[in-house]
Amino acid sequence: MKKFIVSLAFIISGLFVADRIGGIGMNWVYEHTNDVLSPKLRYLHQDIHEDVVLMGASRCHHHYLPSILSKTLGMSVYNAGVGGSNNIFSHYMVLCHILARHTPKIICLEVMPTDYCQQTDTYNALSFFAPLFGYNEAADSVYQLAETYYQYHISHLYRYNAKVSSNLLGLVLNRQVGNDNGYIPLPKPNPFPKELTTEETKNDIDSLKIRYIQRFADLCHERRIKLIFTVSPKFTIVDPAHYNKLKDIAKKNGIPFLDYHSCGLYHDHPDYFKDSSHLWDKGARIFSQTFANDLKDTIEQNRPRNPKNSLQRDFLCLVLCGLKKNLYLCRRKYDDHEQGTKVQIPNSQMRTD
Repeated sequence: MKKFIVSLAFIISGLFVADRIGGIGMNWVYEHTNDVLSPKLRYLHQDIHEDVVLMGASRCHHHYLPSILSKTLGMSVYNAGVGGSNNIFSHYMVLCHILARHTPKIICLEVMPTDYCQQTDTYNALSFFAPLFGYNEAADSVYQLAETYYQYHISHLYRYNAKVSSNLLGLVLNRQVGNDNGYIPLPKPNPFPKELTTEETKNDIDSLKIRYIQRFADLCHERRIKLIFTVSPKFTIVDPAHYNKLKDIAKKNGIPFLDYHSCGLYHDHPDYFKDSSHLWDKGARIFSQTFANDLKDTIEQNRPRNPKNSLQRDFLCLVLCGLKKNLYLCRRKYDDHEQGTKVQIPNSQMRTD
């Protein structure tokens, strides 16, 4: 029995040492790889500082060019979209990591039905962010929903399991070509999408996701961040009520909602799309300029009035209204005099200077 216990302790100790050495090795790979995801995670965790941050899944990652938005808005912009992070739990984790070191002025969240509908693989994408485990308590709490919190807590090597092959490939192949502050272009397809398909409207609501959307909005409100929901173009047809649940949440929280899908934007340009859900680089550039103009208008419409400027404008309006009234009365007096009639002007409206 004693021999068995010693052997078991030796095995456990060996596994522990192997895990820690493996974790150190994979952390080095993570810190030096140029794959698609890891450089973005490093930036979000260590360096993000931009005024405007774009968030969402692959449709955010490949549809919004920060250079175009920055030129129009006159603000710095970063695209924090993460391909495959297809629901609000991932977006919430990204937000927590961003707010741990920086408070943007504006966050644009690309939303989808999967942000509030039920899924069979709800928590799969959370493993993408496991290399950041242990740095942010609020973000780590989401792993408890996926029941992977203790696995990541115990094993350092397991944190790199989801993207091990991609990270290793990124050591020899640079997958950041064309990077525009987080945006990665999609190549021209061959062929382009040919026929529009109809996308079903889903109503199987996940109440937990709704609560996390509200948490996301509340965090932005607490930090005085202007939150905007967006839906970029898709080469599919949807019912006008397709995004009603998200629009209801937006209305409740005073969040602008920019929907470019329901209206069928670019349905007459299949050459802008890589597939039914994504724009390739040409379409993304054209859309980014359209979005930049609309975002600028939205920001200006919701900008609070300067009290000093408001007083000046109100005073000027009073002066102009007074001058207009006096000119009108003088004109009436002159007209009545020409017609030989006597005008009666109340004392309250007579000038005394």
